[in-house]
Amino acid sequence: MKNFVRKLINSALDNAKNDGDLELSIMPEIVVEKPKEEKFGDFSTSLAMGLAKSERKKPYEIAEIIFRHLQCSDDSIASVTIAGPGFLNITMRRSFFLERLLKVVEQPDRYGSSNAGKGKKVLLEFVSANPTGPLHVGHGRGAAVGDMLGRLLDKAGYNVSTEYYINNVGNQMNTLGRSTWVRYLELQGRENDFPSDYYQGEYIKDIAMDIHEQHGSEFLNKTEGEILPFFREYSLNSILNGIKEDLANFGVSFDQWFSEKKLYDQQLVDTAVNWLREEKHIYEKEGAVWLKSSEFNDEKDRVLIKQSGEKTYFCSDIAYHKNKIDRGFEWIVDLWGADHHGYVPRMKSALEAMGYDENVFKVILVQFVSLKRGEEKLSMSTRSGEFETLADVIKEVGVDATRFFFLMRSSDTHLDFDLELAKKASADNPVFYIQYAHARICSIFRTATEQGIKLFDSADIDLSPLKNEEEFIMIKKILSFTEIIEKSAELLEVHRVAFYLQDLVGTFHRYYSRNRIISDDRALSFARLFLMNCLRITICNGLSIMGVSSPERM
Repeated sequence: MKNFVRKLINSALDNAKNDGDLELSIMPEIVVEKPKEEKFGDFSTSLAMGLAKSERKKPYEIAEIIFRHLQCSDDSIASVTIAGPGFLNITMRRSFFLERLLKVVEQPDRYGSSNAGKGKKVLLEFVSANPTGPLHVGHGRGAAVGDMLGRLLDKAGYNVSTEYYINNVGNQMNTLGRSTWVRYLELQGRENDFPSDYYQGEYIKDIAMDIHEQHGSEFLNKTEGEILPFFREYSLNSILNGIKEDLANFGVSFDQWFSEKKLYDQQLVDTAVNWLREEKHIYEKEGAVWLKSSEFNDEKDRVLIKQSGEKTYFCSDIAYHKNKIDRGFEWIVDLWGADHHGYVPRMKSALEAMGYDENVFKVILVQFVSLKRGEEKLSMSTRSGEFETLADVIKEVGVDATRFFFLMRSSDTHLDFDLELAKKASADNPVFYIQYAHARICSIFRTATEQGIKLFDSADIDLSPLKNEEEFIMIKKILSFTEIIEKSAELLEVHRVAFYLQDLVGTFHRYYSRNRIISDDRALSFARLFLMNCLRITICNGLSIMGVSSPERM
């Protein structure tokens, strides 16, 4: 709708220029906004203020010129008023909104879609938890945010691919293998000290038990060098399979699982280091190899290769992100935990050193999650935590509530996840509040069917009986859905959809409590049922983008 209004304003400006009223030597962006209050109209623009300097006129004078040409530019405009120093407030005729409402049902599954992204190739990497233990609730929030971002970008016309980066190289993998081995030896009756830096969780014992059941005492008298490759690989695969299962149960899938080991097998890490060396971006000091990252807005230089010859995670991350760009992606979006905030400038510095545009790379930091029951906070300790895993939360409150609660706040703010609230069947629970609106609308349709009332499609329906002010508030909110999707995708802010849905269904619940959808007035009943169908489509598509179901009965 805003694009349509921009075209009207642009046409008015062309006419003003042709008539000699405006020079328009410099044309600022035409920004169209929704006024804060309904009484000021449907749309507003501050264009007159932006033109004042170049036109050498007062903003109010320019607003009057635009006003004259805009008034007669299209019959969909009901009125134009000038407010303050030169704001133009535009009110559209009700037919403008009703005509657009008819299009909602034409492709119901596609409603909200657009080509705003113009097919831009985006690689979205998220979760990427080290395969050294099960997913915890923090990973779960990152999974929900990343998965929804992928859906948003796709809906907004981007060509998006999703990826999980498997960190399966380095000392952490050896430590994982040794942790399982020690637990295996315990099952064989050999008690050993369990080092504090080994992985402590019960899941290590479970993996060791699997090996014990399958292989018995086969590894009992072998050296660490002989057993470590097997224990490392077995533990990795076991944990990774568990991660994949948890994510699948959570409704999250990836287009590709990218192995860090692949970077080494294909010598991509050495290639990246050699390129940086040739470009004089690295140097040797105290037996280590350093990147001159401080020359590219990082606070200090960073080690790529340790004195021991071991390459750092940063080193392989440089190769990985270069590989992403080499695969033809125009926008690389990474979701990291908030504890990785210090890693952002060094990654940006590495890509800048390699000559890439700074806008090609975007990091979204996902803040921590605290679990609570009412006012009581729960321990999140990996040793004694009551609910430290994502699977625990899903088991208690379900996929829908878990996903919605992860997505209903900005990902850059801390989230208190109230398990008791997530299970409540009341208006206090936001996911229930929205799903209940969808179920209530479906109930209305069942009642209509029982009474022999047919739902008309857009070609046959007469919407003129819709005159209630609340109906038009709802219609305008329904018609803003595509813009919400586009803006959420552009800014990579998933919570906007949750806010929108809560506001939309709040309008519906209030309207429903005061108005009968099906009445003796058949024409009004048909029109209101059509409106309810448009509302149902919008709610369903919004929840679908969030990965949340739309139940027909509750």
